[in-house]
Amino acid sequence: MTTRILHVVGARPNFMKVAPIVRALAQQPAHFGQMLVHTGQHYDANMSDIFFKELELPAPDVNLGIGSGSHAQQTAQIMQRFEPILLDYRPDWVVVPGDVNSTLAAALVAAKLGVKVAHVEAGLRSFDRTMPEEINRLLTDQISDLLFTPSRDGDENLLREGIAADKIHFVGNVMIDTLVRLLPKAEARWPHLQATHHLDRYLLVTLHRPSNVDDPNTLAEIMAALGEIGQEIDVIFPVHPRTRARLAQIEVAEPKSSIQNLQLVEPLGYLDFLAMQAHAALVLTDSGGVQEETTYLGVPCLTARPNTERPVTITHGVNRLVASTQTALVEAARQALRQARPTGQRAPRPELWDGHAAERIVEVLKRHSV
Repeated sequence: MTTRILHVVGARPNFMKVAPIVRALAQQPAHFGQMLVHTGQHYDANMSDIFFKELELPAPDVNLGIGSGSHAQQTAQIMQRFEPILLDYRPDWVVVPGDVNSTLAAALVAAKLGVKVAHVEAGLRSFDRTMPEEINRLLTDQISDLLFTPSRDGDENLLREGIAADKIHFVGNVMIDTLVRLLPKAEARWPHLQATHHLDRYLLVTLHRPSNVDDPNTLAEIMAALGEIGQEIDVIFPVHPRTRARLAQIEVAEPKSSIQNLQLVEPLGYLDFLAMQAHAALVLTDSGGVQEETTYLGVPCLTARPNTERPVTITHGVNRLVASTQTALVEAARQALRQARPTGQRAPRPELWDGHAAERIVEVLKRHSV
């Protein structure tokens, strides 16, 4: 009998994690049927539609059209609109990736209706409960039936929290599956990107977390740091819609003459951003996914946060945490640029970050679906 899988995605990091699983399941049509639900948590075309196209994800079977709102509003609306979809499709498994509001909302609905939940990217912990994502991770893991971890520390965290060992499966990083498959396509776009943005040696920036962009003083510190770093190296900053709105409030809607060599550009699609990462001298981010991608690519990364739920990117990668102040950012950037590895040298990649995590996930689902 065919096992019915219902995937739930809501924000762009989810798309990169689900795409390889959808592809791997599609190769076994005798065993699996699948449905894709997009909650609409990321609804801007640059943040959503282009990713489905570039990742070769099928169009969602259902788009709940949630849009923006507070964490409580988003979570509640997703639960309300997702429940009838779940009751109609009656899947054997609901697969939820990551740690966004869509992840927790769908998992709660499924668990309360007795539908088994599989959490992709389970076990990650920042140990900072002021982060909404940390709450989503903790609660989703507690109610999931299968927990797919991307690194060994995820297993350790789950065991310490009382999760049964037979629910935990170390499969590697499924987002790296997408990177491995699409890196050649991204590289093919590099000459055009390089010419369009006049790129040579540059710092690539991506920021969106409330702790960095909602406080005008913190955001001003970051922009001052970019201005100082821009005196030494080009800076290119694809601006998340949330961040652009905050920049406008501190009157940095467009580059000013006082901020040298800074390009504020529209959000990039997956392939363009991947190419930009691969060729950057340094990346400054507050994104969990970018920490992982730079680790695989061997590109030095500064994470403007006091903590990370991905410590493997520090112990096995080229990531470093840095305070969101002008002094700290400038000092860290200068140090990272001085210490850049010679071409061809890179740290070993984390265990099972090999492009085959989705295949391991599908094999576990198959074993638990007979």
